[in-house]
Amino acid sequence: MKKPMRCLFFVFCCLALFARSLSAVADIRVAVAANFSATLHALAVPYKAATGYQLIVSPGATGALYSQIVNGAPFDVFLAADKLRPQKLEEQGLAVVGSVFVYALGVPVLWSPVAGRVDDQGAVLTQGQFRHLAIAEPRTAPYGAAAQEILQALGLWDTLERQGQLVRGSSVAQTHSQIASGAAELGFVALSQVRTGQGISGSYWLPDPALYAPLAQAAVLLRRASANSQARHFLHWLQHDPQAQRIIEAAGYRRA
Repeated sequence: MKKPMRCLFFVFCCLALFARSLSAVADIRVAVAANFSATLHALAVPYKAATGYQLIVSPGATGALYSQIVNGAPFDVFLAADKLRPQKLEEQGLAVVGSVFVYALGVPVLWSPVAGRVDDQGAVLTQGQFRHLAIAEPRTAPYGAAAQEILQALGLWDTLERQGQLVRGSSVAQTHSQIASGAAELGFVALSQVRTGQGISGSYWLPDPALYAPLAQAAVLLRRASANSQARHFLHWLQHDPQAQRIIEAAGYRRA
């Protein structure tokens, strides 16, 4: 290869490596609770437009994501569906101390895609006119734990368990799919999963918040990203930016 060509090739390689490096720096790897996944994708659009930073989104059940982080998964930020797991990561030295904050208050809803199936008082639960009720796994998914609390408060949990009417999804996203597909006639999901700009299709019941512990959804900066200014910037934006707050509330969450 002639010298001028070698020089051009060297410059091209340097530029390619530099561009790749910038791209990597601008990527923020976010582990996010399944219920907040669609909202995070909506947030990612204005955030990238304002900063150039790309969010790499990995959704899942909060408990499952927590286990992945404990076992070394390379995430920068964790947006959980509870406050317990982010606090545990902080206590275990796997998250930056003082970085935990509540970014949204979740709202569970009993939902069916069929109009008229779920009444606005939730009486359908006691009338027995369904074969299967879908919930997320209570041991790993906070929305599943909330569903269990609601059913226990209504005195229905043991009966539904004994009769084999409960269908458990690995996450609230899978639970939504089970209901939407008809595998279960109705079930508990996140309000954000069924609320659109046109309202809520099908039929639904919003349980009294007194029936379940508050679904405080917390974020935390993970230890591997302690020096990542982009990840820190994203969390600050999520907590304080008015546009971000409007998107979160419009999606079906209460203000933290």
